Amino acid sequence: MILPSSVLFCCTMNAIRSAMAEGIMKRFHGQQVFVDSAGVRLGELDPLMVQVMSEIDVDMSRHKPKVFDALTDDSFDVAIALSPEARGAADDLTRYRHCDVRLWNVVDPSLSEGSGDQRLAAYRQTRDEIQHKILELFPRVRDHFKL
Repeated sequence: MILPSSVLFCCTMNAIRSAMAEGIMKRFHGQQVFVDSAGVRLGELDPLMVQVMSEIDVDMSRHKPKVFDALTDDSFDVAIALSPEARGAADDLTRYRHCDVRLWNVVDPSLSEGSGDQRLAAYRQTRDEIQHKILELFPRVRDHFKL
């Protein structure tokens, strides 16, 4: 896919998955693409999300979760929902203008149980899955032309 001019990532509360996706997309394509994220409901900044994103040099400590109604712009070329609930809200964006809506059904790592290390592993797995999907759909130029 050719890089779009704008991408929205959305999930249930904009606290983990869509926030991760926004940070990763900005890391790789933030100079060429307007990137934003939103949730169906308002969540709170998740400290484990901030921690695992810092491991890949993406600072999410200033991320402020927001809902769709708080978006400053609702005109996106691509909207990627990271939960089935967010897919419905993303579909609403197509009512008055074209927007390519996709669903990446990514597991919410906050639902994981176990020790602190096991929970961190779940967050890392979610982060890595999102990064893989982003780079698969929107490859970096140098990745796209590797021999």
